[in-house]
Amino acid sequence: MVAFGGIAVETIIIYPNVFHDVPASLAGASDFFEVTGPADFFPPMGALTVVAALATTALAWRIPGARWWLAGSLGSLVLGEFLFSAVYFWPRNEIMFDEGAAVHSTEVLRRTATEFENGHWVRLTMSGVTAVLAFIGYLRVYRHATGSAAGAVREVAA
Repeated sequence: MVAFGGIAVETIIIYPNVFHDVPASLAGASDFFEVTGPADFFPPMGALTVVAALATTALAWRIPGARWWLAGSLGSLVLGEFLFSAVYFWPRNEIMFDEGAAVHSTEVLRRTATEFENGHWVRLTMSGVTAVLAFIGYLRVYRHATGSAAGAVREVAA
């Protein structure tokens, strides 16, 4: 859920500035992110999130009403965010920010930026799915732990 918040902030605050006037805005973003940037934050945060999701799923596996929600959240996180980012975004980041205008034409940079922005909506959606699945799983763990009568009835029905 925290990762979803980070990606949402990136969508609302960072990306409009990065992609508003390609290729000039890409160069400006590269200059701005010289000291630290999203590439410094999201890979370690992503790894920590995967480890936390694995641990949570393992620890809650004995709770039938929560296990598949948490496992689905973990699957969505790994497939829809990590693997999708590695396969789709990392090569585009290299084109836009590492190689940039020194290697690529304005047309290539604009097309790559458009592809990145369009793919980002998929990543944001998958992050939202991950957050919703995790929240439902955590809610079921909470209900199980508190012995809530309504939660127990819902778990039996599930």
